[in-house]
Amino acid sequence: MSDGFSLAAYGSIVEALRNDGYEFRTFTTVDPAARHVVMRHDIDMDIETALPMAELEAELGVPGIYFVLTQSELYSPFSARNRRALLQVLAAGHEVGLHFDVSLYPEATTDELDDLCAQECGALEAVIDRPVTMVSFHRPAPGLIGLDRPIGGRAHAYQPRYFADLAYRSDSRGRWNPLSPLERTAGEPAAMQVLTHPIWWTGPPEESVVQRLERLLADKRELLHAELAANCRPYAEHVGLADKGRTEPFSSR
Repeated sequence: MSDGFSLAAYGSIVEALRNDGYEFRTFTTVDPAARHVVMRHDIDMDIETALPMAELEAELGVPGIYFVLTQSELYSPFSARNRRALLQVLAAGHEVGLHFDVSLYPEATTDELDDLCAQECGALEAVIDRPVTMVSFHRPAPGLIGLDRPIGGRAHAYQPRYFADLAYRSDSRGRWNPLSPLERTAGEPAAMQVLTHPIWWTGPPEESVVQRLERLLADKRELLHAELAANCRPYAEHVGLADKGRTEPFSSR
């Protein structure tokens, strides 16, 4: 990737920020006037991909918050596999929040969006067995950026206190836009919100965005292959896996 994204590079960014006097905080404890950083992670593609980053942050003493979609075609937080992964993220000392995809509700009124967000938070709370207190928006509509009130009874990452009042850095599409967290401009707030998508940080730094997605797709194919064999005897017989019990996926993901 053009920016050399990797777990090692992420660790280097964390250490550089710490050496520059930044303190790592959560949304609820950040002070916009202080040299604080909030590390936010939106899980768009795959929950298990977030585990290496969560483990690294735990080693570095960085509290992260990982936002999860509840209605994605790419993953389900309700599967046993993904629930285990989320519990591991929590056990590492991090938070889990809702990644709310408002585009699923194009006709919803503001009040209806509140109710829908609360419903999704409740569903996620049932998975992780603890309160969900923070929301981020998935591909937010312009009207949601800067929305100066909670949604679904929860604070959200685009409220002015967390967005306009903080410097903002994002690795959207696998590159820093417009600057990396280590680059600052004159007049920016002292505190900063850094958004990452864990999929971009797992793999060798020379991999392109497309190569990382293709590797994820290959791993998902192996998982689907194993699940088909475990749940459909004709398929298991076809691939020579019949009578072997529940087949485990072939990759580490």
